[in-house]
This record gives sequence, structure tokens and C-alpha cells, in this order.
Amino acid sequence: QVQFVESGGGLVQPGGSLRLSCAASGSAVRIYAMGWYRQAPGKQRELVAGITPGGSTNYADSVKGRFTISRDNAKNTVYLQMNSLKPEDTAVYYCNARTVTITHWGQGTQVTVSS
Repeated sequence: QVQFVESGGGLVQPGGSLRLSCAASGSAVRIYAMGWYRQAPGKQRELVAGITPGGSTNYADSVKGRFTISRDNAKNTVYLQMNSLKPEDTAVYYCNARTVTITHWGQGTQVTVSS
């Protein structure tokens, strides 16, 4: 069974940092285009950052310069380094893995930015 499990969320003060991890089991993360999405209460789920199998990245304008997506194929894990966090970054963050034929979602991890 293929699974993607997020970890690393929590409560952090404005200006702080967190690193989210998305660990794959049952499949190799290197074959997927990977993405981090987030959903705040009352809002639609939105793409935060993505990385292709070849390593190309893209970011939402709201996180450019603050967030970095990366992948470690040897550890079968994708990361989202989040710096200079703002209260508006508060959301449930989801890992997404897709090919042309299949899409997987993780269960989500809560990130709360508050003083």
C-alpha cells in the first residue's frame, strides 16, 4: 500500500521556522511530482510549493523567498522548509504526490503561527 505521511507541524511564533517532512512508503518518491498544499479554515486548498522528478521547483507568490521545497530520494522524503512564518501561514499542510495516472494525498499536518 502506498502511503505519504507528513510530520513536523506545530505551533510557532511569527518570524519562526518549521520544517515539514513527507515520507513515502510502498513507492519511490523519485517517480512523482511532489507538492505541498495548505488549507486554512473557510478557505480552499491551495498549492504552496511543487517539485518535479527532475528537481524543478515552483512556489506560490505568498511564500516565495520564505519557503523551500526539496527532495531526498535516498530517504524517500520530501521537505518543506518554512522560514519567516506569518500568522497567515496558519493552515493544515498536505503532501501531494502525482503521476499522469495517479494522485496520492497525505493526512495533513497542522501549522499554527501565533504569538
